[in-house]
Amino acid sequence: MNKILKEVIEHAETWPVEDQEELAEYAREIEARRTGVYSMSDDERAAVRRGLAEADRGEFVPDEIVTEADKRHDG
Repeated sequence: MNKILKEVIEHAETWPVEDQEELAEYAREIEARRTGVYSMSDDERAAVRRGLAEADRGEFVPDEIVTEADKRHDG
């Protein structure tokens, strides 16, 4: 490990958990870009499970809301 990276990690150990998680997310994104494989965090994995469970129960966003969101993003 190079000196700069080692120093960043040592400093990061003193950061609040939210900042450490943000740094880990950046590292996952870089790894995904380099390898073509993205590793989800535990929070992301849990969100996907919740979304799939909602879909299995037939709980979808109403079409009107999707249409309105599309209008806002077509800008």
